[in-house]
Amino acid sequence: MLSEYIQAAMRQAHYEIMEDRRIFGTIPPCQGVWADADTVEECREKLRTVLEGWLLLGFELGHPTPVIDGIDLNRKPVVHAEADQAA
Repeated sequence: MLSEYIQAAMRQAHYEIMEDRRIFGTIPPCQGVWADADTVEECREKLRTVLEGWLLLGFELGHPTPVIDGIDLNRKPVVHAEADQAA
């Protein structure tokens, strides 16, 4: 599921050529995930690495992640059934 999420997020990546001719990439649903490099391929690799680190840190800190292409990595609350206390 995590690999599918990363692939789905990478499909939403947006790349721009900056004034200095470097490539700048972001994944808009994932706030703060960005990278820059000399080529699109390098930028894509860096962006994927940044995304992976962003996810791991978010999991550790308990931050919610955006649902991407229907993939929801957020923890669901555990519902415990109460035992019947009838005596």
